[in-house]
Amino acid sequence: MPLQTFRYAACGGGNTVLDISLFFISYRFILHKEMLATPWFTLSPHIAAFLMSFVVTFPVGFFLSRYVVFEGSAVRKREQLPKYMVVVFGAILLNYFFLKIFVETFGMYAVLSKILTTVIVVAFSYFSQKYFTFKIT
Repeated sequence: MPLQTFRYAACGGGNTVLDISLFFISYRFILHKEMLATPWFTLSPHIAAFLMSFVVTFPVGFFLSRYVVFEGSAVRKREQLPKYMVVVFGAILLNYFFLKIFVETFGMYAVLSKILTTVIVVAFSYFSQKYFTFKIT
């Protein structure tokens, strides 16, 4: 296994465990599996929990990718961050779409849906980051 792939798996795996743990804690103990009402809109508990975990894991993921996984990239940080944000926006859309489908259409348990969604998003993120965000020229 190439060192970069190992580092991605280790850092991404740690960040994924953090993400799923924060999702579970938010879903189960903070939101109590209930809708989150704001003055402007109401969020389902699985989407609100996803957003709560995302706020933490987005910056952690960027710094791990930048300084541990893809440190050989010649692209400057100020160029990488916008690219990383584009990839993350795609990951947000995939998370939203698959969580909605798995939970609301298929009736799956939210945490299991999050785990399955994460598998899909991790594959998307790895290839996007390797060939777009942190591409070594």
